[in-house]
Amino acid sequence: MAIFGNLFSKEKKETLDKGLQKSKESFFGKLGKALVGKSTVDDEVLDNLEEILVTSDVGVSTTLKIIDRIQQRVARDKYLGTSELDKILKEEIAALLAENNTTDISDFDTPADKKPYVIMVVGVNGVGKTTTIGKLAAQFKKKGKKVMLGAADTFRAAAVDQLILWGERVGVPVVSKGMNTDPSAVAFDTIKAGVDQNMDIIIIDTAGRLHTKVNLMAELTKIKRVMQKVIPDAPHEVLLVLDGSTGQNAMIQATEFTKATEVTALAITKLDGTAKGGVVIGISDEFKIPVRYIGVGEKVDDLQTFNKVEFVDSLFKKN
Repeated sequence: MAIFGNLFSKEKKETLDKGLQKSKESFFGKLGKALVGKSTVDDEVLDNLEEILVTSDVGVSTTLKIIDRIQQRVARDKYLGTSELDKILKEEIAALLAENNTTDISDFDTPADKKPYVIMVVGVNGVGKTTTIGKLAAQFKKKGKKVMLGAADTFRAAAVDQLILWGERVGVPVVSKGMNTDPSAVAFDTIKAGVDQNMDIIIIDTAGRLHTKVNLMAELTKIKRVMQKVIPDAPHEVLLVLDGSTGQNAMIQATEFTKATEVTALAITKLDGTAKGGVVIGISDEFKIPVRYIGVGEKVDDLQTFNKVEFVDSLFKKN
């Protein structure tokens, strides 16, 4: 744990522990019942563990990988007691996450050579997309960054109004043309204003209508193309926001959005109100897209940069 000491404050770690409490209690409750009367990790224990992981929203594909790794450990070590199972599970899940080519970032850092750094945010309505943008803006501003928001989700009046409210609350400018206007025009004006005003970070909200994937793909492609008239390599990040409390439905949304556009980073919200925290493991493994942020509470500071070592530690931490 020491290698991440500079990234995680005591307060942040406590928030993460608390935010994953429901997932942890559910998982270890199920595991405890499955191990009653068992002293060794046999086929029955592994079958029960498989069911527990799947019902904890880790996902079938990722669950099978984890079970295979544990079977290999059992075969190699000859005898494994059930008392060691949570330790082995923790090690194998941490190893799996480490193999997903995702590099943990320091708190809300962005590349110094990209200014302004442009983030295009995608995700279906109701996942906490606009709230995540507001919290991101607050966190970036706290780091001393100049931030601008673009209200390009112009199909919902609530989305535009909500982003403007977040801008006022956080104290960052918001470019808006109101509802039913061309999203790409909003994106263009935001990027241009951001460059003119020497902003460090520009965050563009986009519409979350998945029922017409072809239209969504065309719209996001157009927004990107218009951005590139001002900044040729924009957007630098396409952030997909997923609601962790929906479990496997979040996996389905990730599948659909990765077909519609090139997603480069993930934010998984609402983990504090659910026992479905295992979905973070499954999504990270399944899509090989970095989980950049996780939401573990209502407050602005409860949006955290994702650290896989600390996440697994909190998920397996004994009270």
